[in-house]
Amino acid sequence: MLPSRWLVVGQEPTSSVRLTLTMLSFLLPLAVWALVSYVPWIWHPLVRVSAVGDVAWFKPGLLVERAVFTAENAKAIIAGGRAAEGTPANPVFLPAPHKVLLAFYSAFQTKPVLRGDLWLHESLLLSIKTILVGFLFSSLLGVPIGILCGAYPPITRLTEPVIDFVRYMPAPAFGALAVAVLGIFDAPKVAIIVIGTFFQQVLVIANTVRRHDPALVEAAQTLGANRWQLLRRVIIPSCLVDLYNDQRILLGWAWTYLIVAEVVGVSSGITFFINQQAKYRNFENVYAAIIMIGLIGLLTDQGLAFIGRRLFPWQLRPPSRVGAFLRWLFPVKLIEA
Repeated sequence: MLPSRWLVVGQEPTSSVRLTLTMLSFLLPLAVWALVSYVPWIWHPLVRVSAVGDVAWFKPGLLVERAVFTAENAKAIIAGGRAAEGTPANPVFLPAPHKVLLAFYSAFQTKPVLRGDLWLHESLLLSIKTILVGFLFSSLLGVPIGILCGAYPPITRLTEPVIDFVRYMPAPAFGALAVAVLGIFDAPKVAIIVIGTFFQQVLVIANTVRRHDPALVEAAQTLGANRWQLLRRVIIPSCLVDLYNDQRILLGWAWTYLIVAEVVGVSSGITFFINQQAKYRNFENVYAAIIMIGLIGLLTDQGLAFIGRRLFPWQLRPPSRVGAFLRWLFPVKLIEA
């Protein structure tokens, strides 16, 4: 339980408490993972055979269920033979944290299984390109339409009903159609990112624009501003910071569609690497690749937050908890709270 003095409604904790909570948000899941991996009596449902004894089908290093291990040993003893020996173990799909940490290096050294496949760094770059291109196209359409919907109610009535209707359709359902129209390579993957973010983007941005201060609009109208000037000089500037933060959030939304998008047509990018490594049971590489996606997203978001503080220095916002943790972890001036 958190101390009661930390739980004051609406009151931001001190910088030291923020840093402590940020560290705990990362360390607690890691601690659970480490306990499950390293402490045998918590969750080790399998036994790794170290000595086969007189059990014919056992081999050193084989993972078997505890019940099977016990039953086979009982049969061997009844037959007058030697029991097998083994140590508690977790399934192969749950590697220990140190193995995943080592995989951050070894995964980049893992040679592609098939000729023509991409290395991990090439797969990551391809995935990043897919995300950026898809989100760029989505924003080129979604941001202007969202601003118009938020500023002008007639446009809202014209566009939002169909957008509300389509946004409930899962983006992967358009995969086969995207392949039929755009081919089997990168274009349908970009299309899935666009479909997955565009409709949500319009609604989020429109809702942000609607929260503009009507007093500013009335003051501008009193001074003789026309419709275009109201939109360009009053409404958009008043919402610009929130629109920027909306884009940060929606970019993270685009990442959630990456795995689905990259299996459309020819599987590619980091998704192909993850599937290949899982197929060959290199699960430490799978975990490392998944964590890499999270780190890329986190660093991208913090980079955009840093840029935002420079673009909008008049906005006084509470320090970022993740930024504080990164500043503690990497004491570089460019990473600020």
